[in-house]
Amino acid sequence: MKGQNFLICGLTGWCMEILFTSAGSLFRHDGRLIGHTSVWMFPIYGMAACIYPIYKKIKRTPALLRALLYSLGIFSFEYCSGSLLKKYHLCPWDYSDSKTNIDGVIRLDYAPFWMAAGLLFERILIHADKQ
Repeated sequence: MKGQNFLICGLTGWCMEILFTSAGSLFRHDGRLIGHTSVWMFPIYGMAACIYPIYKKIKRTPALLRALLYSLGIFSFEYCSGSLLKKYHLCPWDYSDSKTNIDGVIRLDYAPFWMAAGLLFERILIHADKQ
């Protein structure tokens, strides 16, 4: 895994999270569109750099199946990292109020978002590799 890919994914993830949480403000009728993230999220998103070596092995697989595989990987890493951070009271997210949560650290209803994020990371990493 290239160090630059880790940085690209970390920064991309931070931006996506800020945009996603800002969009959530619309549902709360908060026109300020305040988004947020945590420094802890940078290395978590940075690990999306693992998508590129996986992509190289499965690139002929249909996009929907790749997206499902990426979301499973993201859920797995989110669960592990969230559980570890939660153990030390450092987890910046808590999904306990969601009906689809598992131990408060993942939300199964976020699968479509993680599928899209996985494919976005894939495209970004393919482009970065061509540079």
